[in-house]
Amino acid sequence: MTSQPAAAHAATTEDFVNNLAAVNQRIAAAASTAGREARSVRLLPVTKTIDIERLSLAIAAGVDTLGENKVQEAQGKHEAFRERFEHLRYAVIGPLQTNKAKFVAQFAHEFHALDSLKLAQTLQRRLELEDRSLEVFIQVNTSGEESKSGIAASAAPALLDGLSSLDRLTPVGLMTMAANTTDEHQIRASFSSLRETLESLQPNAPQGFKHLSMGMSGDYELAIAEGATVVRVGQGIFGARNYA
Repeated sequence: MTSQPAAAHAATTEDFVNNLAAVNQRIAAAASTAGREARSVRLLPVTKTIDIERLSLAIAAGVDTLGENKVQEAQGKHEAFRERFEHLRYAVIGPLQTNKAKFVAQFAHEFHALDSLKLAQTLQRRLELEDRSLEVFIQVNTSGEESKSGIAASAAPALLDGLSSLDRLTPVGLMTMAANTTDEHQIRASFSSLRETLESLQPNAPQGFKHLSMGMSGDYELAIAEGATVVRVGQGIFGARNYA
């Protein structure tokens, strides 16, 4: 069974404490059902469209990583929080144009949507200038949908090999988005395909290349059943988004 995509709207620190606890309980239950420990799955809060005031409450409730799709939004939040919350980590989880790599190099700790060697090389140069490093996930399009970013699984070995000479990038695993459907079999197929791709890469992969970033508010339990180690949850923590 998939999780309910949106929690009750969180407007106080107590609301966030409750919503985080509910998500973590579901993660633990899904992991247990899969014969895994809850600690093998990391919750990555997706904070896109959430304003600074509400994010401050979420941080007080225990959120320590901000997952953002848009670089400018992520950078703005980094500027707002860097003096108040030095412990925060920033994860860019959406597609990235090479001309914006310089911004990611300045503040991000994780990048979940690496899809080309050209982008990796640009990030490497920018990270050298900033004297920083960056954990990266290679994004694989496991659904075959043209609307989704990511490379084909068959292209992953070459991209991973190309990263071996880029010392500012630390490849830690793969990322995908499930098929856009209510069919749980298709959703699980997207996740199992990513797991199989990871398994095929690991014999020649660097140490630490072991993570699967997959599953969102509506399907993270299915992702955990297929081996997810990072689940990206937004509406399950913050409630339904207002894109106005």
